[in-house]
Amino acid sequence: MKRGSTNIHLRKLISDLHKHKKPIWKRVAEDLEKPRRIRRVVNLSRINRYSKDGETIIVPGKVLGDGILEKKVDIAAFQFSQSAVEKIKSAGGNVLSISELLKKNPEGKGVKLLG
Repeated sequence: MKRGSTNIHLRKLISDLHKHKKPIWKRVAEDLEKPRRIRRVVNLSRINRYSKDGETIIVPGKVLGDGILEKKVDIAAFQFSQSAVEKIKSAGGNVLSISELLKKNPEGKGVKLLG
């Protein structure tokens, strides 16, 4: 029997993502449906290593503040640590929720999935 998350915000986000037919949103929804213990956790050092200035990055999980972020990137994730938010903003980037990015870019153009 498949249960799913008890977090109502996460369940609504997954439902909204499934309504869009674009492959990027389906992939993010599938990743968020996984149990919390195997959901993606990404440090800023990895984002810094695999991104370019001006890119939009999506992490279907949590972004942690380990490492240095030297690039101005927009990052959307389900959760952020407080130190990650501070470092992203100090580097000139933006912090978005996945639902905000979905509304801003429903086609998913130019979005890089990381994790």
